[in-house]
Amino acid sequence: MKMKKLMALLLASVMVLGMLAGCSNNAGTPSQAPASNPPASQPADDNTDPAPAGKKYEGVELTMWSMWSSGEPQANVIEAAKAAFEEETGAKVTIEFKGRDVNKVLAASLEAQDNIDIIEDDYKRIGTVYNKFTYDLTEMAKAANYDSFSYKCFNDQSIAWAGYLNAIAEQPQIGGIFYDKDAFAKAEITAEPKTWTEFLDVCQKLKDAGIAPLAQDSAYCDFAFYHSLVRHLGEAKIEELNMNGGWSGTAAEQAAQDIIDLVNKGYFVDGAPDEFPSSENKIGFGQAAMIVCADYVTAEVNNQTGTQVNWGLFNYPAVDGGADNGAAYMGANSLAISSYSKNPQAAFDFIMFIVSGEYGQKLADEAHQIPADSRNTAPADLTGTIETLQAAVSPMTWCAGISANADLKDTIKSMCTELFEGKYADGAAFCAALDALYK
Repeated sequence: MKMKKLMALLLASVMVLGMLAGCSNNAGTPSQAPASNPPASQPADDNTDPAPAGKKYEGVELTMWSMWSSGEPQANVIEAAKAAFEEETGAKVTIEFKGRDVNKVLAASLEAQDNIDIIEDDYKRIGTVYNKFTYDLTEMAKAANYDSFSYKCFNDQSIAWAGYLNAIAEQPQIGGIFYDKDAFAKAEITAEPKTWTEFLDVCQKLKDAGIAPLAQDSAYCDFAFYHSLVRHLGEAKIEELNMNGGWSGTAAEQAAQDIIDLVNKGYFVDGAPDEFPSSENKIGFGQAAMIVCADYVTAEVNNQTGTQVNWGLFNYPAVDGGADNGAAYMGANSLAISSYSKNPQAAFDFIMFIVSGEYGQKLADEAHQIPADSRNTAPADLTGTIETLQAAVSPMTWCAGISANADLKDTIKSMCTELFEGKYADGAAFCAALDALYK
């Protein structure tokens, strides 16, 4: 009888110990968060973020392919954001700095579903080339109230290209005519020109004051001429002519003539078009006043010449009877999430960590760029760029219309340089030379 009681006690003890052991094991096992709500084309079981076990993304691993090279200011800020994000959330983030050539391998890597959660490249390529491999960010952006501090022009363009929001702007850009305000003051110019007639008047006043009105590097001749083409033709017509020919007899002749007139009036600084960055540097040395470029020219000139130009910006002047007098170049290097990422919410949160708040401001300050977060502050020589982007309604691409024909792209770029070199008698001769390419 005693033996039976002893056996019963032993069995009870084993059962209690087993229950305690089971409770201990369960306490140490992270639970699984409910699946996120991906687009219908993306299976929910492939897009779940593990729930926190102490920190929000403990156990989550992310891989990002960056278009920057290690050591660049942007890369340094992203590295700092990564360290802070890992510390705050418990996630592990691997960043591969691929450099500008990332676009040469990215589409194939996404199609092969290589280990990539976040991609970084030009926002147009993300919207048009990679869109079938990118995640729909609409709901996550809405939850983050992204519209309230981002730029509508970029978001609308992303949606137009991809059919949904598939990119988050990281490095916004805007183009136009950047100028030295002190040079304008010396020439007693009190207002930025809005029309072509006003612009020619400004050029003459600068020349009379002993300052060359315009700088021009050969690297950007196609971009500068493209502004004139867009004013006279609009981008859709430019692309049509680029693909099929028929430039002669169109407003392209006047667009080219406008550039030829600037050359003939002596409005370009000596040596233009120079090899980059020789001509743009002449603004820093006080020899020239204006240049057609994107906002990064301000940092380039300041850094290359060791000066602090008092920069201003105005849109390319409107022309009489123009097809698109309101267009302005707007672009962005942007971030997106692969459609097959298993941790899209963590990836999105890391993207927000980079582009907004503290690290968004660091990008603006250290990489000298327009803030991706409009609540942040632009560098002093980019004053007004946030407001210009917020007001922008008609985005203009970087030479897309004259780059659409891959077979002729390089030849046309060279011809644009020749236009600024004064090698064509008039606009009609330039357009005839273009049409000869299609025969």
